[in-house]
Amino acid sequence: MKSHASTIPVCFVSDLHLFSRRSSAHRIEGQIIGAAQRSRVCVLGGDIFDFKWSSHDSLQASLTAAVEWLKKLVERVPECQFHFVLGNHDDHPELVALLPILATQYTNFYWDRFYLRLGDALFLHGDAADRRMSVEHLRMRRDHFIHDPRKRWAHNLYGFVVGSQMHRLIPHAVYPRGIVADRLLKYLHEIGHGPESGVRQVCFGHTHRPVSNYHRGGITFHNGGAPIGRANYRIIEIQVATPPEGEVPSPE
Repeated sequence: MKSHASTIPVCFVSDLHLFSRRSSAHRIEGQIIGAAQRSRVCVLGGDIFDFKWSSHDSLQASLTAAVEWLKKLVERVPECQFHFVLGNHDDHPELVALLPILATQYTNFYWDRFYLRLGDALFLHGDAADRRMSVEHLRMRRDHFIHDPRKRWAHNLYGFVVGSQMHRLIPHAVYPRGIVADRLLKYLHEIGHGPESGVRQVCFGHTHRPVSNYHRGGITFHNGGAPIGRANYRIIEIQVATPPEGEVPSPE
């Protein structure tokens, strides 16, 4: 007798931009814990940390704070699997060097640089949607991303933009839903995880534009936005179809 696939609850958290002055993520840390407690898997979808706009006075201070934040999270909810999928702002080579150590210390912590496939869902940061980027182009762009800290005047200017609410208008102009979905679909096909492979849901970040149940090309897209200033933000919680035995799939 053929067994049927089951589902598992998964939450997706992205674009917190911790350490930057523009981030209001500290207000939702309790919500993140609550979502993880309701989920079998919690995916951290990139730009959780922001080294470029960090308010810490050194890179080492930012790295230490990032590692401590991850440790506290995975220790707080040990029954949940945490998967950290990097974004352009936290794909820092010195943080990447520390992640394998964390993965050996905590059996419920995993990490991936570009994407994670679980059952019928794929999770990625979403910077592949900036242009019709190939896998190699995205890799090169990440490799050459400049993480050097911004000057004080740049922080002040960004603070003005956030304070005036202009940052809430830009994503709608730069990232139309249809164009973003089409670019992500192209990327999914290239990595072998398009709808023909069984992917039915995609959770992504990066654009800072909330997207809820947007259907395109046989896939439903989700984006929670970013907790920047007073912008709207939500933690995405979905049910992911798993293999018949109902186990949490191993990270690919």
